Amino acid sequence: MTDYLDREQDKTFTKVYKQQTPDILKAFVQFDESVFQAEGRAIPLKYRELIALAVGITTQCVYCIDGHSQRAVTAGATEAELAEAAWVATAIRAGGGFAHGRLGFKFGADATPADATPAPAAATPADATPAPAAADHAAHTH
Repeated sequence: MTDYLDREQDKTFTKVYKQQTPDILKAFVQFDESVFQAEGRAIPLKYRELIALAVGITTQCVYCIDGHSQRAVTAGATEAELAEAAWVATAIRAGGGFAHGRLGFKFGADATPADATPAPAAATPADATPAPAAADHAAHTH
């Protein structure tokens, strides 16, 4: 990630926003400051920063990961909380892959000729039972 992240140099390109779209930049900064204000929100700042970190990991934004991990620690987050935020992001991203993977079956069925007989389902041993954790997880995934 650090191959393209340059904390100091990258900030200099903000001048393009300042020159070309100062009104939008101002509105964005005000919005961001409101979302991450220290007091006056229902969710404490530490948790908002951990949420932002998880979203940054999910979207793979190195700038969000950099800034929000530091801001979360400054707000009191521990390494264990950073780790759990990363795992939450990982689970959501994997769950999205699982859920959207089902679309492959749905759209693949569109290519099946109308007169074709569907392939039989794989046989399962009579004594096999699905793992409860897997079944529970699939139920809440997207």
